[in-house]
Amino acid sequence: MTAPQWTPSTAEAAAAQITDFARFAGRPDASYHELWQWSVADLDGFWRAIWSYFELGPAPARALADPALPGARWFPEVRSNYVDRLLQLPPAGGQRPAIVYTDETSADRELSRSELLARVAALAAWLRSHGVEPGDRVVGYLPNIPEAVIGFLATVSIGAVWSSCGQDYSAKAALDRLGQLDPVVLITADGYRFGGRVHQRSAEVAAIRSGIGSVRATVVVTRFGERPAGTVDWVEVVDRPAVAAPELLPAPVPLPFDHPLWVVFSSGTTGLPKGIVHGHGGVLLEHLKVLALHADLGPDDTFFWYTSPSWMMWNYQVAGLLVGATIVCYDGSPAYPGPDALWALAGRLRVTQLGASPGYVLGCIKAGIAPRRGHDLSALRSVGITGSTLPPSSSQWLQDAVGVRVSSISGGTDVVTAFAGGTPVVPVWPGELSSPYLGVALDAYDSAGESVRGVVGELVVTAPMPSMPIGFWRDPDGSRYRAAYFDSYPGVWRHGDWITITGHGSVIVHGRSDSTLNRNGIRMGSADIYQAVERLPEVAEALIIGAEQPDGGYWMPLFVVLAPDAELTAEVIERIRAVIRSEASPRHLPDEIVAAPGVPHTRTGKKLEVPIKRIFQGADPATAVDPSAVDAPELIDWYVGFGARRGARPDA
Repeated sequence: MTAPQWTPSTAEAAAAQITDFARFAGRPDASYHELWQWSVADLDGFWRAIWSYFELGPAPARALADPALPGARWFPEVRSNYVDRLLQLPPAGGQRPAIVYTDETSADRELSRSELLARVAALAAWLRSHGVEPGDRVVGYLPNIPEAVIGFLATVSIGAVWSSCGQDYSAKAALDRLGQLDPVVLITADGYRFGGRVHQRSAEVAAIRSGIGSVRATVVVTRFGERPAGTVDWVEVVDRPAVAAPELLPAPVPLPFDHPLWVVFSSGTTGLPKGIVHGHGGVLLEHLKVLALHADLGPDDTFFWYTSPSWMMWNYQVAGLLVGATIVCYDGSPAYPGPDALWALAGRLRVTQLGASPGYVLGCIKAGIAPRRGHDLSALRSVGITGSTLPPSSSQWLQDAVGVRVSSISGGTDVVTAFAGGTPVVPVWPGELSSPYLGVALDAYDSAGESVRGVVGELVVTAPMPSMPIGFWRDPDGSRYRAAYFDSYPGVWRHGDWITITGHGSVIVHGRSDSTLNRNGIRMGSADIYQAVERLPEVAEALIIGAEQPDGGYWMPLFVVLAPDAELTAEVIERIRAVIRSEASPRHLPDEIVAAPGVPHTRTGKKLEVPIKRIFQGADPATAVDPSAVDAPELIDWYVGFGARRGARPDA
């Protein structure tokens, strides 16, 4: 067994909030595994303890009224609002800001909690004055700026439903998502920064306005140009003297526990994006649990996760406000003006918890970055990683280069949280998620639906979580929702990832099970190959596809994006094969290795394994993938052409 790369000290474990919670719950001597077992065996007791620990109000008589999946019913007697929590928090000690905003120009600004709530009050009053009612939808087409947070909080405080996407999305991609909701108000900006450039979006805003007939009013954050005619200026709405006081925020509308909070969308690469609806109470409880007990965030922390309003990690970071932390909104590239940009921001802003992607970490490794050289990271306590699997080598590099706890987490937009990840009282093993999270009845199933350990299985959740969706948008009978998660194992959530639960209780993620590599009946995860190949200096990125062929054969090509000045020589090919053979297995060896100009991703960074596989199997590219949902749609044409050329070869 690999030795842990980090183990909590006795003092660190004693000071962790999860240790305090264990005492509160009457289990002061429980190990983490024992605490987790209680949390999933007694869901009603565990979630009532969470409610009471965070002082959310009088203790409800019951938490879980109906445990059936799908359709579990939580806290039926409760009426509350996500924004209630912000008003219940005690005044921030030392006047720490609620939000710190920065961009590529280092134009930092701060919003105190009072300033944040004053702007929320102003926008909420304006929305009410324009006839926005509970259940109406308000949408944002915005960069990661404080106005997006204000828009969300004001909307949900009055019982309306929020949804947003970043401005890197085209007008079509935004309409594919936001247009489904028939929103009554659009909140937007005239542009965003990325890679040293200002990207004007006035034309896209005009297209979105004309494409959604239900929009009655548009509020524009004017940053770089002139406000379009027929719109309302953000400053006129939120900076009016008459409402510039947080005490004027009306009491948030009390709502049923499962009243819709927001709609978040699937990637939408293979069809119209699914609108996933979550409820006020479920998200509030889950995010308090995960951020306080697992991330160990509190009022003294500054929380910065590099993200966008298109991605659930934006929702996750905003929830830092629920535990009193300062959150960072950043409009820009993670690698501008240099590959160490996030480390520079973390040092300058005294970030205590930083979140990034495995791709960013690998880029730092290949660029020879030394994060602590030239950056004061003395405030940093942990680094969170999500988006894809973090290889053991990258995890160990982070430990050595930064010297803090690495918390690799895995979950999804579906539950807007993590199923498993780092926990401050559990060791960190390279390439592994330390533990299933409290309240998550995580398991690994084989094809017969039997629980397995030490071997690859399907990630399943066998009992309800409060943040499971209350449904999909435009799915009145729930059939699409049931088909997405519950068709494989009735009454059990199947997430679509391959995992191994190890003997010491950690979780290894091998990649998506719907893009499984299955050669000669042996199931393999694509992540195992990426971890091996992408460490090579000659390889910038890789994409592996396993495609069943009409004649019963199986074709498994590996596409590699070469580093600058590298060539796919026979020597490099052999080096790739050797590292796969030694670090994965001989079964993982591809049928051929092909140099590609790039790897297409969803706009949240996931490689397009399934759409490319379908194209290679003969699917019409127009139905296999939506170019507007892809970060570099021109690459799709290259893969289409490659598949066509291969199909024409006599030896194919």
